[in-house]
Amino acid sequence: MQLLVIQRILGILLVVFSFTMLPPALIGLIYSDLSITPFIKGFFLLLIIGIFLWFPARNNKRELRLREGFLVVVLFWVVLGVSGAAPLMFSNELQISLADAVFESISGLTTTGATVITGLDDLPKSILFYRQQLQWLGGMGIIVLAIAILPLLGIGGIQLYRAETPGPVKDSKLTPRIKGTAKLLWIIYVTFTILCALAYYLAGMDVFDAICHSFSTIAIGGFSTHDASMGYFSNNAIELVAVVFMLLSAANFSLHFLAWRSLSLKPYQLDSEFKMYGLIMVVLTVITIAYLYFTNTYGFAESFYLSLFQVVSIATTTGFTTADYSHWPTFLPILFIFASFIGGCAGSTGGGMKVIRFLLLFKQGWREVTRLVHPNARLVIKLNKKRVERDVVQAVWGFFSIYIAIFVIFMLLIMATGMDQVSAFSAVAATLNNLGPGLGDVAANFKEVNDFTKWLLCLAMLLGRLEIFTLLVVLTPMFWRK
Repeated sequence: MQLLVIQRILGILLVVFSFTMLPPALIGLIYSDLSITPFIKGFFLLLIIGIFLWFPARNNKRELRLREGFLVVVLFWVVLGVSGAAPLMFSNELQISLADAVFESISGLTTTGATVITGLDDLPKSILFYRQQLQWLGGMGIIVLAIAILPLLGIGGIQLYRAETPGPVKDSKLTPRIKGTAKLLWIIYVTFTILCALAYYLAGMDVFDAICHSFSTIAIGGFSTHDASMGYFSNNAIELVAVVFMLLSAANFSLHFLAWRSLSLKPYQLDSEFKMYGLIMVVLTVITIAYLYFTNTYGFAESFYLSLFQVVSIATTTGFTTADYSHWPTFLPILFIFASFIGGCAGSTGGGMKVIRFLLLFKQGWREVTRLVHPNARLVIKLNKKRVERDVVQAVWGFFSIYIAIFVIFMLLIMATGMDQVSAFSAVAATLNNLGPGLGDVAANFKEVNDFTKWLLCLAMLLGRLEIFTLLVVLTPMFWRK
């Protein structure tokens, strides 16, 4: 294990991250909220630690191998989650514990959107901006950003990319060089953010809210600058803008590039995962509208708008809300939680297990049913009219089984602390799927959850963000053998 190489990269990435403390400080100056000190302290603290790590290993520039790539990614997300809590801990306005600060930081960076902070409407603009910025940086992945903008990291960037990017197939590149792919993804990401902010502003938000909510919308994060989330605005135009950009952001960003390059919608029409993604959204929306309307919960127009927004927000694992869906009739809240297990598409900023895995599981299950009828038939699983290799299908089944096993273990551990079944089930689902809001005691926020559960849920958020295997592989004895 080349520890000095890892130390050097980690130091560089921490130095880069330290500069993200400056925009919130600038926001504090612009709005004269006099709360810039926590961010200045955070900037110098992370800068000094980063330099301290980098300087002794600055000349160690050997090739980064796959194992080091995994370790760098895991260490960076863990260290970043802890260090990102520094301004929150330094803030006099928040006065929160270490567990709460780390929980909020990791929730932001993993784009989960679960929060322990209340009274958002009265907080300084700098703190509100910082929370949104954390999600925006975490959305596409700070590792990918670093590969895109730091030639200093030009040592095995593909290993970091493979370890950090979501989805079962990690070798598909849009350009011949991995740095070009990372830059391209970030260009699309930034373009969507700008367009989303403009659309929010034109729909009725002020400049600050438009920028902040564009960050969390494109990141599929769900943090808001108001306790009532998107319901604060009570504006159908704003909600429709959110729906459009949530749908775009939870789709595979490679499709957006292909559509832009060809000036055609054909890439979307030909993609099996995208078609399944659209079908899931339509079916869930129709079911929810029909059930709310026929149970006389709302009128048709209100059922339509509330259902459309909540379905897209929860199914894409964004986590915005315009209504307290946890109190909707019978099975709907649980249906939404189960939908978050599917989540967004591979190569998107969405959480969950990803639509492509769900589709492959469905195809594999259907193939086994067909084999019972035609035992001698040679059946092939295809995506986009191309054969899916057996190893990929097996990897998906392995991922699914471990995902469910971890979910069960975490749920039982949390129930052992005294939390009821519904709250424990939704708390693990909300964090492991990087969703945010849950049901029961965690429907509004996670403030009253005990510290042990918060640390456990922090681990669940990291597992979800790194898609289980990236973190688990580092914890195995064989990873450390020579």
